[in-house]
Amino acid sequence: MSYATAVNVMLAVQEKKTAAADLYRALRQYVAVTYGEREAQAAEDDLDAVRQLRLDLEKPPDAAAAASSTGPRRDLLLSYYRALSLIEPRFPISPDRAHVHSLTFTWFDAFKPSKKASQQSIHLEKAAVLFNLGAVYSQIALSADRADAAGLRQACNAFQSAAGAFAYLKDNAAARATAAGATTVDLSVECAGMLEKLMLAQAQECFFEKVIGDAKPPVICSKVARQVGLYYEETYAALNAPPLNQHFDRTWISHVQLKAAQYYAEACYRYSLDLHEREEIAEEITRLKIGISAIADAKKSARGVAQPLLDAVNKLETDMNRNLERATKENNRVYLMRIPEASSLAALPAAPLVRPTLMTDVLDASKERLFARLVPDSSTRALSKYTDMVDNIIRTQAEKLQQGSEITRVKLKEMDLPDSILALEGNFNMPSDLKEDAEAVQISGGPSGLEAELQQLRDLRRVNQELLVQAEELLQKEATEDAQFRTQFGTRWTRPQSSTLTKNLQDRLNKFAANLKQAADSDARIERNVRDNFDLMAILDHRPIESALPSLARPIMSLDGNEDAIVGALKLSLRQLENLGAQRAGLEDMLKEMKRKDDILPKLMANTGSQEDLFRKEISKYDQICEEIAQNIEAQEQLLLQIQAQNDEFSAVFNLEDYKVAREKCYKQISAAIAKYREIKENINEGLKFYVTLQDAITNIKQQCSDFVMTRNIQCRDMIEDVQRQLAGLNFKGDGKMGYNYPSAEQSNLQRIASQQAEPHPAMTHHRPPREQPRPGYSHPYPTYATPQQAPYYSPSGQFPQPQLQSNQEYGQPAYPGWRGPYYNAHQQQPGSHPPPPPYTVPSPYPPSHQGNYYRPQ
Repeated sequence: MSYATAVNVMLAVQEKKTAAADLYRALRQYVAVTYGEREAQAAEDDLDAVRQLRLDLEKPPDAAAAASSTGPRRDLLLSYYRALSLIEPRFPISPDRAHVHSLTFTWFDAFKPSKKASQQSIHLEKAAVLFNLGAVYSQIALSADRADAAGLRQACNAFQSAAGAFAYLKDNAAARATAAGATTVDLSVECAGMLEKLMLAQAQECFFEKVIGDAKPPVICSKVARQVGLYYEETYAALNAPPLNQHFDRTWISHVQLKAAQYYAEACYRYSLDLHEREEIAEEITRLKIGISAIADAKKSARGVAQPLLDAVNKLETDMNRNLERATKENNRVYLMRIPEASSLAALPAAPLVRPTLMTDVLDASKERLFARLVPDSSTRALSKYTDMVDNIIRTQAEKLQQGSEITRVKLKEMDLPDSILALEGNFNMPSDLKEDAEAVQISGGPSGLEAELQQLRDLRRVNQELLVQAEELLQKEATEDAQFRTQFGTRWTRPQSSTLTKNLQDRLNKFAANLKQAADSDARIERNVRDNFDLMAILDHRPIESALPSLARPIMSLDGNEDAIVGALKLSLRQLENLGAQRAGLEDMLKEMKRKDDILPKLMANTGSQEDLFRKEISKYDQICEEIAQNIEAQEQLLLQIQAQNDEFSAVFNLEDYKVAREKCYKQISAAIAKYREIKENINEGLKFYVTLQDAITNIKQQCSDFVMTRNIQCRDMIEDVQRQLAGLNFKGDGKMGYNYPSAEQSNLQRIASQQAEPHPAMTHHRPPREQPRPGYSHPYPTYATPQQAPYYSPSGQFPQPQLQSNQEYGQPAYPGWRGPYYNAHQQQPGSHPPPPPYTVPSPYPPSHQGNYYRPQ
């Protein structure tokens, strides 16, 4: 995907040029005089390294090196700046120090090379190196191939690094260089700030290229473009203010001005695309007109800008005019909306996606070892002593500030402020724990949602009852049919009675019925509990929950009408107290910042007088902030006394004590309602779990009943066939000879019954090997059928079950096997009263030790 377009013509900064400076001779002379010739000889390698860095810096920049983000030019500038950071505290390079008086740095202006500045100060050198570092980063960014994602990312990162270098120059070096003597305009704070904004604008431009290349929605593109325009607008404003307004070439100013207009128009254009999709045609027309007007105004003064930039601006203007014409026609023909004024529209939203790279770690010289031997132990011990003095001051004052804040918090809590003022204005505060609990209840449905959950209990109970009835009907129907055949055929019907075989199944069904009856009682208790406590829990349906709190009202009768004055005075005092708290926070931050910037090592190493005098002088700069802290604490004490008196008057006028009592009562009611809701909710959940588990067990036993009935039907058909054969074998002619006879009425009836028994099971063909003798009776266990038989009864799943009867299978099993929970068992089963449970045993989800539920036998 291609990202770079002709739209994004960008600017790079050229490096400053410098004159030669012999650091080696000047620094070695200083070391020899200050520390001795032996130390000077020991520092030869470090001095040579610094000299080589300076010589490399004086050479013209290598353009090929600047093309890489890790190029040698950038590495050279970073290394040299770290070396200068190590030189600064050890070598007082300034006009008033004779030892290095001969060392002068000269640098030329990057934008007007005819102007230069010379100083006997290391601050000028450091500022110039930082400027060149930012310039090299900008060249790296400009040389990146933004036609692909990797090159675009490289350019964006390099522009942010350039912004970081110029920001560091603005915040740390520019002012020092200016204070040390005359400098060129390019090293001023104003110029560094302008270049920082320019680099940020171009980094944001890279993001705009990416969102356009990725086909992001128009709203996102508009936000990114608007921020590009804002950065360019800030850059343009700085270029038109002193001292930069007479320093830069007109093409730079025109370029930045046109870019600002272009991206403002781009934001309007992208925003209008989204408006068109939402059919907000009227605002679309106004946005397009605003963007077109901005481009037209900027083009009037766009002299000397690059032609690709002009082409891109013209193309954007053409697209906007085309869309404006289309939108105007649509509005005139279809929408007929009133076109709003430009002044009535809100500002376009912006999305800053870039920021200056922090250069602190990049420029940190703490790991460098240059001139490490030039710091004597005495200086290190002295510096440690001074640091302890500063730490003691910081710790003492910080404790005072923290104590002041804690006293304020406790006093206000005792006076119930500012909650009582907020309550008077209708803004209620609740304890955070209580509010969170109440909101959690509301999220779960609240008291008004309990009826739906109760209905779920009813529905599940009904489903279980229906399943139980269906299972009982299966057994009853089979028993009725068996009784009919037994009555009809008498002693020939030799198989066991159904009641003998289904006793255990029937017992289990009876126990399930008892469980359901017990469950119905438990459900009734829950519903009764909901009804009895609904008025209590209704308070939880207030949204927001604070609306349930009592209000602090004005007195019904006012004697002198000074209520507003009392409230106003108390609120004013509270604002003053808040301002004192903010001031304390600022003082604490100021203490930390002073300590961070308190570096006396250069002064300590250059000091020739008493160290104690130097320490007293340096530590005195903390006296002012200590005095401000003391004044803050004293002012707070007086203000708290005043607030106490004002609050007493406020409490008397507005009957604050009665309000507090009512509020605490409301808190208790809400807490009790939450507890009751949770109790009921827990019981309902237990019931739901119980019914779901019970439904599985009833479904299981229903399937067993269906399998039993199917097996009995197969046996019934077999027995009818056996009876038919027996009757056929007893049929003889009257003369004693065997012969053909018409079937008797009894035989016809048997054939008809056998046919009827077979009709529901066309798929079940009972096969018997030749010469197989009839089975002697049916009291023995039922054998396994190799071929699955289709059941004659409809199962809950909507399919005919496939019985898989194992040899010696018994149909007597404990009711609801595996269920030993404390909820619905009507009575405990006696040990050994039933055969072992089948493989569908269901584990109980409720342990016997479960407490606090409504599903426990009463």
